[in-house]
Amino acid sequence: MADVPEQLTAAQRSRIRRLSQPKEPQPGEEAGELNIVPFLDIIMNVLMFVLATVAVTFTATIDSTPPAIGGNATRKGIDQHSLNLSVFIVNDGFALKASGGNIATGCQTPGPGLAVPKASGDYNFLGLTECAKRLKDSSSDFKDETQVTITANPGVDYQTVIKAIDALRRNKEGEELFPDVHFGVPR
Repeated sequence: MADVPEQLTAAQRSRIRRLSQPKEPQPGEEAGELNIVPFLDIIMNVLMFVLATVAVTFTATIDSTPPAIGGNATRKGIDQHSLNLSVFIVNDGFALKASGGNIATGCQTPGPGLAVPKASGDYNFLGLTECAKRLKDSSSDFKDETQVTITANPGVDYQTVIKAIDALRRNKEGEELFPDVHFGVPR
């Protein structure tokens, strides 16, 4: 017998026709596509919030030594022929202190006052570099001195401290002055 395709009955054809016809939606049913616009609005708001709150930071490191717990109150065993330079960043400029005491304005002699006062309202970083160079060159005992301690008042901004570190590390000719920076804690 030859393969003869099966014929559908009239009832089967009628049922297929009826099921394949589009139906009118019932009241309360939505016809058509799913509306995802509100969902996308929520996703975009969350995404914008995440992007706005993520902090992208670029960090640079500066080699330094943190202050010791005991501070500088008891310095035993320090060579008396060393400079022991300390720089205090205050609101009016830079105060310098060495083994011999405070450095007076102009960095020529020991005495009270600011060694490098502000120039026209700004910190004088070039003056700080020149003062550090003058102190280092004042004696042959200080030629090998590489350490400096920096202390800043609480109101001094971060950028000023960084510029002071840069000013003390080397002069404009590139000669190394005090590359080993230590931080002091103001009392």
